[in-house]
Amino acid sequence: MAPRGLSAEEKRVKLLEIFHETKDFYQLKELEKLGPKLKGIVSQSVKEVLQSLVDDGVVQGEKIGSSNFFWSFPSQRGSILRNRLDKARDAKKNLEAQVAELGAQLDGEKALRPESGARTKALEDIAGARLQIVGLEKELEAYGACDPVKVEEKKRAITLAHEAAVRWTDNYSILLAYFTRQNGVDAQEIRRFLEVGEDYEDIY
Repeated sequence: MAPRGLSAEEKRVKLLEIFHETKDFYQLKELEKLGPKLKGIVSQSVKEVLQSLVDDGVVQGEKIGSSNFFWSFPSQRGSILRNRLDKARDAKKNLEAQVAELGAQLDGEKALRPESGARTKALEDIAGARLQIVGLEKELEAYGACDPVKVEEKKRAITLAHEAAVRWTDNYSILLAYFTRQNGVDAQEIRRFLEVGEDYEDIY
């Protein structure tokens, strides 16, 4: 069975050990040679691992002349950890202060709204009214077509349809009369030509 390769975190730890054990400065090319030799880190991954350590502030880097040098000392890691701990403590204090402030505001609101029989009764009435509204809405939906609002809408639609039908029959009668006068044609012949049935009658 082939040996398991190093995980990303293991590579970080081992590359950092090179700095802390030697307490020296290195260029990338040097680390790419030392990584496989001393810690079993694949040469091609050294650059990526090194960059992750630099991004986290664990390894320092600086360009001197035309070359980039990298370094990290054990005391420097301790300082970084202390700074992180101090920041975490400050954040904890700020959160505790916010919690205390919110607690005081909550106590103040409670003081402005003391529990009483009248207040409890009013809240119960409101809750009951809301339930009643929900029940009435469901009951109204059950009526469906008998809903007064829907009935009124249908009445209005019927009225509009009747008015439109009256307008069209009036227009038809006016045009029929005009055409028969102008051309001397019998109205029945025009109706037969237009295929208007015998059951047609004007709407009033």
